[in-house]
Amino acid sequence: MSTHADSAPSGALPPPEFSRLVHVDTMAGNHLIREIDAGPAERQALAARFGLVAIGSLSATIRLRRLDGGRMVRVAGSLTAEVVQTCVVTLDPVPAHVAEDFTALFVPAESMPDPEAEMILDPRSLEDDLPEPMTAGTIDIGELTAQHLSLALDPYPRRPDAAFEGWDDDATPAAVSPFTALAALKRRQ
Repeated sequence: MSTHADSAPSGALPPPEFSRLVHVDTMAGNHLIREIDAGPAERQALAARFGLVAIGSLSATIRLRRLDGGRMVRVAGSLTAEVVQTCVVTLDPVPAHVAEDFTALFVPAESMPDPEAEMILDPRSLEDDLPEPMTAGTIDIGELTAQHLSLALDPYPRRPDAAFEGWDDDATPAAVSPFTALAALKRRQ
């Protein structure tokens, strides 16, 4: 059985699990709207990538708009997903609904600033993300959606009724020191 890593050339990144390429040159006019959904195999691969129990659904509405005479493209997306994470306390499955809006600005790769050059940023522009490069005039809106899903996930999922065993919310810091915890473990042995 071959994996993405096995099929990628040495040093190359594996292909994205959820890829939906938009060729900017084929956009009719200055606007394009795409509805995308991840299939079962794509959701399974993304769940493995993000350390999730499962992804039940993942869909997004993506709006692309040309800017600066068509040289740049602003992407605005809205994603929804049903995911199952692992509780950080009990390790039980924790279902969650994820809804996230996101934007990104893409420019041709040859227009990207030199990474070795010093960048001077206008403080008024700091609310926008730095532009991302278009590769061969394409934008992968599937991978962009997957990246924003990973950012929207709860970093510490927890069942509502989950509690740390032996934890006393009224305890003083000295009572919950690491040495106290180690002494308790030693007594168990």
